[in-house]
Amino acid sequence: MNLMKLLETRRTYRRFDQSRPVSAAAFNDMALALRWSSSAGNLQPLRCVFVTDPQIVEAVFPHTHFAALLPKELGTPKPGEHPTMYVVLTYEKKTKWTDTDAGIALSNLTLAAWGHGVGSCIMDNIDRPDIAEILHIPESVTIHSAVALGYPTHTSQIVEPKTPADLKYFLDAQKNYKVPKRPFSEFIFENRYPEV
Repeated sequence: MNLMKLLETRRTYRRFDQSRPVSAAAFNDMALALRWSSSAGNLQPLRCVFVTDPQIVEAVFPHTHFAALLPKELGTPKPGEHPTMYVVLTYEKKTKWTDTDAGIALSNLTLAAWGHGVGSCIMDNIDRPDIAEILHIPESVTIHSAVALGYPTHTSQIVEPKTPADLKYFLDAQKNYKVPKRPFSEFIFENRYPEV
């Protein structure tokens, strides 16, 4: 898959084939992609917990909250559709660059995963104290975010917005995700910001 197709199709996925664990090759490439991530001042403050044991994945699952824009019965994976892996990003001391470092790392991670057909859902709406307890993360370490991973059982596609203001993602009749994106004219400006 060429780079632009990878960027176009690496969308958020929320329903997975729970019978199919993430491959060792995908695991290794995700780990490399995280290691290679750019970091401000090359401080490399992030540490990542790869959760692959099915019992621990299932223990983490109820503490992650999916698709806030959809009714829970449509947005939350049902049994058989749960992620088969989580990656939890952590740090010990937050600096003004930590969120930027995390953004770069999350992008690297999810693109490396998608290169193997592994879908992802980056999550901030998570129960951090509960996840920390399950994963034995010490109090001196803060959870930044989590990523749910697995082989998707649905598609996720970029579409034109129905109206300029309507950017909410939605499900089609087959429960595939449709993700409206702004036209270039609304967010790409050449040489100067347009007059208001």
